[in-house]
Amino acid sequence: GSHDSFSYWVDDKSPVGPDQATAIKRLARISLVRKIIKKWSVTQNLTFKEQLEGGIRYFDLRVSSKPGEIGQEIYFIHGLFGIKVWDGLEEMNSFLEQHPKEVIFLDFNHFYAMDDSHHHFLISRIRSAFESKLCCVDCVEYVTLLYMWEKKHQVLIFYHHPLYQEYPFLWPGNKMPAPWANTTNVHKLLQFLETTLEERSRYGTFHVSQAILTPRVKTIARHLIRGLKNTLVHRNLPMILNWVKAQKPGVMGVNIITSDFVELVDFAATVIALNDLLLEEDESDT
Repeated sequence: GSHDSFSYWVDDKSPVGPDQATAIKRLARISLVRKIIKKWSVTQNLTFKEQLEGGIRYFDLRVSSKPGEIGQEIYFIHGLFGIKVWDGLEEMNSFLEQHPKEVIFLDFNHFYAMDDSHHHFLISRIRSAFESKLCCVDCVEYVTLLYMWEKKHQVLIFYHHPLYQEYPFLWPGNKMPAPWANTTNVHKLLQFLETTLEERSRYGTFHVSQAILTPRVKTIARHLIRGLKNTLVHRNLPMILNWVKAQKPGVMGVNIITSDFVELVDFAATVIALNDLLLEEDESDT
């Protein structure tokens, strides 16, 4: 999975989003400030299509209306506004059309400046984009690839808002817990990932291990121009990748792992290779 999957296209010419503090919004009237915000808001370099081609199958999504804009259009957001959600969904659907056995998870987990009418608009967009590819809510343990292929489903939507109850194809957010370490220290992050795996529910949910470091205000102040990638990601990714290599998938093991700048190291291939351990177990059982 990728963290803030859409952030390759946040726009430093756009207004600052409603996910930011009032003081930041005031400062961001200066275009240089918006450029700095972009350096710290971008967590991916690859488009959805490029991420999909590289093996990413779980997408972490934050969305917002544009306050003051007429209509109910919804955009991706992380500090600054990105592309319309509809454009991203179409890009993904185009990949799925060409790869009918691939399955993706879309996790809509943060909503800003949205009332119920915005939510209904977004949900109708999701339905229009994927139609019969949408997998309705079921027991998590039933949802194998074989189950998806038999039903010709390719998309699971997780929707962290009470309105999920009105739509059978929206999975509740609590089926996709993603504990967040909120630290700049890679050792604390790895300890947190270990602890939260030990506490993982044995039954009934997916689980996201967020292998990401989060800058604090003082981190940004000290390294203003360098940005997230050059300050935190580059030097810590090899250590994070070593942790990934040491994991086992399956019950009480890792399930979904997300990272920033997924192309900087062999992240997707390393996570995908963990599945071979499950195949080895199956072979030894038989």
